[in-house]
Amino acid sequence: MSEMQNRIRRPTTRALMVILPSVLWAVGCASTTRAADDILIADFEGKDYGDWKVTGEAFGPGPARGTLPRQMAVSGFEGKGLVNSYYKGDATAGTLTSPPFKIERSYINLLVGGGKHPGKTCVNLLVGGKVVRTVTGPNDRPGGSEELDWHSWDVSDLVGKTAQIQIVDQATGGWGHINADHITQSDTKAAVAMEKTMELVCKKRYLNLPVKNGARKRWVSLIIDGKTVREFDIELADNKVDFWVVLDLTPFRGKTATLQVSALRKGSKALEMIHQADAIKDSEDLYQEKYRPQFHFSSRRGWNNDSNGLVYYKGEYHLFYQHNPYGWKWGNMTWGHAVSKDLVYWTELEDAIHPDKLGTIFSGSAVVDERNTAGFQTGDEKVIVCVYTSAGGRNRLSKGQPFTQSIAYSNDRGRTWTVYEGNPVLKHINKSNRDPKVIWHEPTGRWVMVLYLDDKRMAFFTSKDLKSWESHSELKCFHECPELFELPVDGNKKTSKWVLYGGSCDYFLGQFDGKRYTPDGKPIKFNYGNCFYASQTFNNVPPEDGRRIQIAWGRIGHKDMPFNQMMDFPVELTLRTTDDGIRMFAEPVKEIALLHGKKHAWRNRVLEEGQNFLDGVTGDLLHIRAELDVGSADQVGFVIRSVPVVYDVKAKRLECKGCKAPLAAEEGKIRLELLVDRMSIEIFANDGRIYMPVGVIPPDDNKTLEVFAKGGTAKAASLTVWELESAWH
Repeated sequence: MSEMQNRIRRPTTRALMVILPSVLWAVGCASTTRAADDILIADFEGKDYGDWKVTGEAFGPGPARGTLPRQMAVSGFEGKGLVNSYYKGDATAGTLTSPPFKIERSYINLLVGGGKHPGKTCVNLLVGGKVVRTVTGPNDRPGGSEELDWHSWDVSDLVGKTAQIQIVDQATGGWGHINADHITQSDTKAAVAMEKTMELVCKKRYLNLPVKNGARKRWVSLIIDGKTVREFDIELADNKVDFWVVLDLTPFRGKTATLQVSALRKGSKALEMIHQADAIKDSEDLYQEKYRPQFHFSSRRGWNNDSNGLVYYKGEYHLFYQHNPYGWKWGNMTWGHAVSKDLVYWTELEDAIHPDKLGTIFSGSAVVDERNTAGFQTGDEKVIVCVYTSAGGRNRLSKGQPFTQSIAYSNDRGRTWTVYEGNPVLKHINKSNRDPKVIWHEPTGRWVMVLYLDDKRMAFFTSKDLKSWESHSELKCFHECPELFELPVDGNKKTSKWVLYGGSCDYFLGQFDGKRYTPDGKPIKFNYGNCFYASQTFNNVPPEDGRRIQIAWGRIGHKDMPFNQMMDFPVELTLRTTDDGIRMFAEPVKEIALLHGKKHAWRNRVLEEGQNFLDGVTGDLLHIRAELDVGSADQVGFVIRSVPVVYDVKAKRLECKGCKAPLAAEEGKIRLELLVDRMSIEIFANDGRIYMPVGVIPPDDNKTLEVFAKGGTAKAASLTVWELESAWH
C-alpha cells in the first residue's frame, strides 16, 4: 500500500475510507472543502490509526475526539478527530509515523498545535529517513492555547521523492504534547492566519474586545502617531463570545489610532466585532453575576492575583492588584486599581500602570511621599509613589530585558499616573528579582526596600529619594512577595516586634535597625487555609487609627465567570502573648458591620446530635460569631451550605475542606467567627489565633445553615448570625 493516496475530487461527509483510482491509506475522510486536485494524506476521522506505526503511549488507541481529560479545550481542528498526544497527560511519550507516500504537490499543509519543543513535540517530514521539514506547536510556557493553526511546507524541491510524516512526542514536562490534523498535499499554500489592522478615532470611553476562553492568543497593539501605546495578548473570539473586556481609550480621546491584530484566521469575525462604547458590552449584571463574591473585592473583568501598593491617603484606602484586563487567565500583568473609604465598599478605577518597554508590571508597593523626597510634587496634594517590578521580556515591547525595579507617581490622589522617565531605579541583580516592599523608616529617616532575590533570599536597601538605592544586607528566609512592618506586643509599643514574611505569610518576629533584619527564631505559620497568598498591609494608616490592616489574594475562581480570583476580606493584625510565645493574630476588620442585615441571636442553647436549632436560617452571605462549649461531644461545628466546619475535640483540630489547624479549647470552649461569601468561607478561631480562609463553591440549591454536636452533647454559650448585604449595591 506504499506510495498510494486518496485524491480528493469533491467535498465529502462520509466517515468511511473511499477507494478512488489509487489505493488510499489516509485515516478517514475530510468534511471540509478543498481544491479539487488536493491529495489527502490523513484527516484522522477513523477509530484507529490504520497503517500508521505507533510507538509508546502518548497517542492512545486512536485519534482523539477533541479535548482529553484534564486538558484545556482543544479547538481549530476539522471534523471530529485529530492526533492529540495528551493521552494520560504530558507524562506519556511516543511517535506516530505514516506509511511512505510520493510527494506530488508543491505544498504540504497541516493543522498543528500543542507544545513548542523542537525535536521533541513536533511534526516531521522524513525523506530517506531524515528530517527535511519540521514544525512544533506554539506553546512553551504556562498559559497558552490548545488551538490548532495551519502550517505549510514548501516541498516543490522534493516532488517525486518518497516521504513519510512523523508525529513526535518525546517531552514529558509542561506542554509536553503535540496536536495535528488534516494533512494534505496541495498546489496552494494553506490560508494561514494573517495580521490585520483597523483605523479608528478614539471617541468613546472603551474599546470592547470579544474573548473566547481557550481560543488562540493574538497580539493586539494600539498604535498612535507611530508609537505603540498599548500591547497585550488576548484569547480573541473569532465567532462565539464568552465575555467582553475593554481597552480604556480615555487617555487617547480624540486621537486617530491603528488597531493591529495578529494571526486572524480566514473567516474570523473578531475585527468586525471590536467596537467603541461608553460601557462594557453585556455588563448589565456587573458585580451581580451568579458567583461574584459580594463582599470580597474582585475585578470587574479578567484575572487578578497579588494585592499590591496598599496605601492610605486622605480618607481613601488604595488597593492595587496584579491584573490581566484582557482575559480570564494569568497574563498581561498590569496594576489594577480600586479605592474605598471603609475597606468594604470599593470603587474600581481604571488600570494604573501598564506594560512598557521594560516589561509587564509585577508586584510591588506604594507610599505617600509626605516630605517630597523624590521631588515629584507639583501642587498641594502629596505624591503617591508606586514601586514595582518591571518584569523584563514578558511582552513584545520589552524583548530581552531583565527584571528591574521601577516607580510611577500620582499628583492627583491616584487618578492619573506618570511613569518615571529614569526607570529602572534599581537595576537587575539576579534571576527574577522582584516584588519590592517599601516603607518609611522613621528612626533612620530613610526609605527601606525589601526585595526578593530568588532562592528564598530577601535583600534590604535604603534610599533618600526613592530613585537611588543602596544595598545593605540579605537574609535567607521566604519565597517572594516580602512584607515588613512593626507591631506592638499586647498593645504595648515599648515591646514591639518587627514582622517579616513572604508569599505564604509564614513569618519571622525579630528586630530591624533600618539596614538589617535579625529574626528571634524560626518561621511561624500564619494561614491554615487554601485561599490565601501574596498578602500585603497598608502603608500610611493614620496614627489615630493605628491598625495594621492586611489584604491577601484569595485563590478561587469559577470558569463560567468573566472575572477570575478575588481578594480575601481585610483583616487586622495584632501580636499577642500565648502559651507558645508571641504570635500574630488576624481578625476581620470591624467595618464588616456596615453590611449587617437581619440578626439572629441565641444564648446557652444545648447542642444534641441530630438536632439543629438553626433550621430555617438560610443565606449565601453570612457573618457568624459563636462561643461553643464542647461538653461531652467528640465534634462540634457548623455545616454551611453543605460545607462542614468541624472541631475535633480529642484531636484538638479545626478542619474544613481538607484544611486543618491545631486549636486548643480554652476552659472547655472554642470561639469561631466565620465570613461566608459565594466562593469562600473565612474562618477565625479563638479571636484570630487561627486564620483559615477556605475557597469553596457550594451547591447552587443549598443555602442552609446547621450547628451541630456529634458523639455527645455540647452547648452554644453564645451564637449570633447576621445576614449580610452586598457591598456592590
